[in-house]
Amino acid sequence: MLMLASKLKGDDGLKGSRTAATASDTTRRVSVTDKLLVKEIAELEANLPCTCKVHFPDPNKLHCFQLTVTPDEGYYMGGKFQFETEVPDAYNMVPPKVKYLTKIWHPSITETGEICLSLLREHSMDGSGWAPTRTLKDVIWGLNSLFTDLLNFDDPLNIEAAEHHLRDKEDFRNKVDDYIQRYAR
Repeated sequence: MLMLASKLKGDDGLKGSRTAATASDTTRRVSVTDKLLVKEIAELEANLPCTCKVHFPDPNKLHCFQLTVTPDEGYYMGGKFQFETEVPDAYNMVPPKVKYLTKIWHPSITETGEICLSLLREHSMDGSGWAPTRTLKDVIWGLNSLFTDLLNFDDPLNIEAAEHHLRDKEDFRNKVDDYIQRYAR
């Protein structure tokens, strides 16, 4: 799965000769970010929530992956929700960019895919935004929690969805179920 990881291991054997090291520098230079991604993804795959699956469309590009969350409780149970994550070159000094791909009726996610999750913000007013000590595992667990314990109707990004919930919980549930049936199967 982690083809970049095998490339990194292959570089270790070339450090013995000067010509091999020169060839390695020009053809196989691996960034610090790539090394960090190999480490974090190995850890991530060992510690994923049971409701999450990670998919790499190109196993040689660890900086782009998709996440599928399949909640097993709450309003969104039974749906399959897709996120696309891109890790920038400046990672881990800046957070990964995450876009929501499945149409949803949710107070913290807009219908155009914007996500309100403080740890995805470089600068957060509540002090819980991105920090270099955070990892991709934190991002995955945070995204997963949007469907359960981080479901926030008090400080929404999608104000219309939050107001709908406050006005009529049963109708909100029906609209969520309708979106799941139409877009999240």
